[in-house]
Amino acid sequence: MRYLLLLLAIPFAIAAVGYVYQLWGNRRDRERFAAEGRWVEIGDGCSHYLLEKGAGGPSVIFEAGIAATNLNWCHIQEEISRHTFTASYDRGGLGWSSPTRTARTPGNIAVELHALLQTADIKPPFILVGHSFGGLVMRRFALLYPEMVAGIILVDPMRCEEWPPLAPAKQAALDRGVKLSSFAIPIARFGLARLAVTSLLCRSGRISGFFADAAGDGGRHVLNRITSEVKKMPRQVWPVVAAHWSRPGYYDGMRRHVQAVPDTVREMHNAPPIEGIPVLLLTPGQSSPLSAEQLCAIGDNVVQVIAEESAHWIHLDEPELVIQSIREMVEIVRTGAAVATA
Repeated sequence: MRYLLLLLAIPFAIAAVGYVYQLWGNRRDRERFAAEGRWVEIGDGCSHYLLEKGAGGPSVIFEAGIAATNLNWCHIQEEISRHTFTASYDRGGLGWSSPTRTARTPGNIAVELHALLQTADIKPPFILVGHSFGGLVMRRFALLYPEMVAGIILVDPMRCEEWPPLAPAKQAALDRGVKLSSFAIPIARFGLARLAVTSLLCRSGRISGFFADAAGDGGRHVLNRITSEVKKMPRQVWPVVAAHWSRPGYYDGMRRHVQAVPDTVREMHNAPPIEGIPVLLLTPGQSSPLSAEQLCAIGDNVVQVIAEESAHWIHLDEPELVIQSIREMVEIVRTGAAVATA
């Protein structure tokens, strides 16, 4: 009986050690990696992590893709901050920000971003820069608060026609994303995600490879895709990415974003065009350019530029193109010049 009780106690002991390891890691990560920014209370018990750099105007505001954080913009923000004020942040439920109660749709997120900017006393006019899903957020922000927006850069914005309910075949992919995110929450809570992502980004990669192999071909495919994109980012941020991906809250936030994709599409598919605000849209060379009709649906002053050497993550594949585009928009706002065609 004693040995049986001992055997039964071992899993509980391992789980307890993993739980404590995760709590210790969370506290240590926050102390090591989040000190550069600040938390801003936006109401209803929610606080968003905000990173500000530079001085002057107009203010350049960055919005990341669907499961990404301010880290996606670290190199771009650093360069643009040499010329004007910049701000990046983590959406509710991602990065260092607390969860929020609202659905993760562009309208709700735009309202939260507005509250963040007002509470943080960041003054307009704003140049909004959004990647992928973040491009929809910035479009919605411009529609809600046009008087605050002077220019917009859309970096391969999410195309509603490619996602449910307009593209029902993609629902299976969303369902898999929700399922994997849900599965990852308890794994992260007991420290296993921390072991895997720390191995992937900070050490030999053997542990992460083991987990990927255990998940089958799909796991290895996801691992290779994640590795290829993250390793385009500056090496000094890899441990911070690992810290984000170690948190159970990150996977809950990702799940809620993925769950909201159909509502996002419903909200933005028939959204009115942006009027009177210059929009520069960067499309990857590996995708089909947007048609004239699609550009008109976005706004009445949209210029499309093709990023010939890029896939979806243009700001990682061709960062200099994104930097140049933002700097040109800053000058357009400062001088009142027209957007140049490409």
